[in-house]
Amino acid sequence: MRRTPALLIAGLLSSGLLAAPLTGAHAAEPPPVTLPAIPALKGLPIPSLPTDLLVPKFIGAPAQEQPLAHPAIPQNPSLSPDGTNSMHNDSYASDAYRVSGPLGRNLKIRSASYGVRECATIAFDSHGRIVGLCGGLEGFAMMVIDPVTLKPVSEQRTSARNLLTSANPFTDICGGTYFFLDDDDVAYPTTADRSVLQIRINADGSQTRLGEWSLASAVPTGDCLIATMPDWEGRVWFFTQSGVVGTLDRTTGTVQTTHLPEGEEVTNSVATDETGGMYVVSTHALYRLDAATDGLPAITWREEYDHGSRLKPGNLSQGSGTTPTLLGERWVAINDNADPQTNILVYDRREGVTDRLHCTQPVLADNAGTTDNSLVAAGNSFIIENNYGYGGPLTTLLGRTTTPGISRVMVDDDGCHIAWTSDEIAPSSVPKASLGNGLLYAYTKPAKINGAPNLLDAWYFTAIDIRTGKTAWSRLTGTGVQWNNHYASIYLGPDGAAYIATLAGLVRITDS
Repeated sequence: MRRTPALLIAGLLSSGLLAAPLTGAHAAEPPPVTLPAIPALKGLPIPSLPTDLLVPKFIGAPAQEQPLAHPAIPQNPSLSPDGTNSMHNDSYASDAYRVSGPLGRNLKIRSASYGVRECATIAFDSHGRIVGLCGGLEGFAMMVIDPVTLKPVSEQRTSARNLLTSANPFTDICGGTYFFLDDDDVAYPTTADRSVLQIRINADGSQTRLGEWSLASAVPTGDCLIATMPDWEGRVWFFTQSGVVGTLDRTTGTVQTTHLPEGEEVTNSVATDETGGMYVVSTHALYRLDAATDGLPAITWREEYDHGSRLKPGNLSQGSGTTPTLLGERWVAINDNADPQTNILVYDRREGVTDRLHCTQPVLADNAGTTDNSLVAAGNSFIIENNYGYGGPLTTLLGRTTTPGISRVMVDDDGCHIAWTSDEIAPSSVPKASLGNGLLYAYTKPAKINGAPNLLDAWYFTAIDIRTGKTAWSRLTGTGVQWNNHYASIYLGPDGAAYIATLAGLVRITDS
């Protein structure tokens, strides 16, 4: 039965989608449990509305493929191939793909709904299938999804949500936002009860739970796991909201931890490079950490930034909204939370550098600019998207939207400069670059369409020329709140198909 808009909004509201160092700890590991390849939910199309017929389906013209040169990103041996292993694509958190995504040629849209559940982080296994960590009111589940039909292949619960004690499900990123896929089709999600799971994606699409490492002895009650990432030696690093940083030896189960300064929180994912550095941004500073031979993590350097005077609308915390993004062998970049104008900060991460801050480049509008999504590394530049004004799905209903602005900042030998700023409005998507064709993809909700107010809440998948900043085209996904992505990322599959998760399911966009 197709829901009316009122019923759909009510369903989303009821789902909760609207709305001192320790060393030598050991974690328990139960025997493997094999889960059969039983289909999950049906994967019916996301409900469309008659109002879809009242707005333009396609705006602009198809683009030409113009590959963009980019510094090499080394492959982390503990991750599946770059572009398939995590929300931000690779260990550098580049948010850039080597493949060519859609060019806008007679675009085909397919969607599937999995109940009121959003698959915010997805990866792709060695068979090209989608591996998604999908969350709703009930908690989080690992799903294996056919990449063409979007039909579920299997699923299993990874983490339950305690509605009596958990934070607002709209903004709660504990135990279910980030995971990574390793080079053997094994996923490592975190749980709300302070554990890291080890789940193999089998050849037939079923899932086998290989193990669970409880980190309760290392993570205080009331704290929660935010992110995990393996370094080049295969250690699994974990980061908690209150600033506990730890390593997990997957062979012995040994856990080693340290702590960031009191009062600093971690609310984003992390990046790592081939020199052993692990990069994380807290609400006050950017860090590089390294592990000793025995796995004990330690702070190598700390760079404090301006975290501003307020929590800006569009941010989940008062501080940088970005995961650190690495570029080439030299740069690491974040944004700050300064007033009146936010800045992109580019640092020199090389060993032995004493003055690390290379440039501070103001971007976006005064008193109306911020981001809660990772920067995109493209060529010799970083791209930032404005999320100012996004406070959840209700802030983009009834024709409302957020503040425009997507800016590209070039890194020069002696500083930085803005190459262009687009007026596109992308309330909360994690944008992605296709190095294979030179396009930046964003998920947009314009204030106006062809000069008329966007009162029907139309959402578009939008392609922007990375070199010029000009919008090439926009393709309608649908009208209504069910098409809101709510902080979910855009992804490109190994075949170049684009995917975007929404509050009601998953969308696939391809040239035909």
